[in-house]
Amino acid sequence: MIITPNDDILGAKIEDIDLTRALNPGDFRTILRALGKYGVLCFPEQSLEPGQLSAFGANFGELEINVANKYHAEDHPEVMILSNIMVDGKQIGLVDAGQLWHTDVSYASEIAFANVLHAKVVPTRDDKPLGDTQFRNMYAAYEDLPAVVKQRLAGVNAVHDFCVFWERMLQRPGTKRQPLTEEQRKLRPPVEHPIFMKHPITGKYALYCNPGFATRIVGMESNESDEMLEFLFRHQSKDKYFYAHKWKVGDVLIWDNICTTHNAAADYGPNEGRLLHRVQVMATRDYAQLAA
Repeated sequence: MIITPNDDILGAKIEDIDLTRALNPGDFRTILRALGKYGVLCFPEQSLEPGQLSAFGANFGELEINVANKYHAEDHPEVMILSNIMVDGKQIGLVDAGQLWHTDVSYASEIAFANVLHAKVVPTRDDKPLGDTQFRNMYAAYEDLPAVVKQRLAGVNAVHDFCVFWERMLQRPGTKRQPLTEEQRKLRPPVEHPIFMKHPITGKYALYCNPGFATRIVGMESNESDEMLEFLFRHQSKDKYFYAHKWKVGDVLIWDNICTTHNAAADYGPNEGRLLHRVQVMATRDYAQLAA
């Protein structure tokens, strides 16, 4: 297994490993440490069936079955299909997944640790890949905050709300999403999380407050909360924190949801096919102990 860090703010490539095979403890520990350090890891030239992708993701924690998603691999409800491809006139995957800067599942009391995506079909134009997955480094965003802001927000929580995010996505042109049912809304009430979260592997603090789901800062008046959130969102949007993964067919990409935010670039058309499989890994393991 060869790990090559990107010459960028985030990311590394891991080669000479076959993810269709079970990870041995040493390789798992190495990958886990690299994930905490680099935030985004790419395993190129892989070919995984849905069950194999699920097995790889399950090394890192329990896999979520999304309450609002109906597009998943056969016999594997934990493997979400992200695609704009139509088969016999029917949509086969979620088209607009991730098209807003966010951290997955920050809207739940049990947060997500990582995402794993596997590229099956990648749209291209003029021989250049489209549909980048974009990231921002929340370690660096936290480090660069003014001392007065760090002091003001130390130990303070923000409210994260899935339903607000979903309503925003429903307003986007061309969305195929449906309004949430009352039952789905009840399953996702607003939750609170620390604005500064200590990473269990590295011990470093990250800015855990994303524009997709964070709606209010606990203990602040509405105006002060809005102003502070606007500042935090503007701060983390600086170019120096930005990294974009350019997909190739066969890529398996895993990223850390504590130290990054992400966004799916929607720069491809309906006739430029894109198909990825995804599993969402919940933070259900003792990562500090596993990485030690």
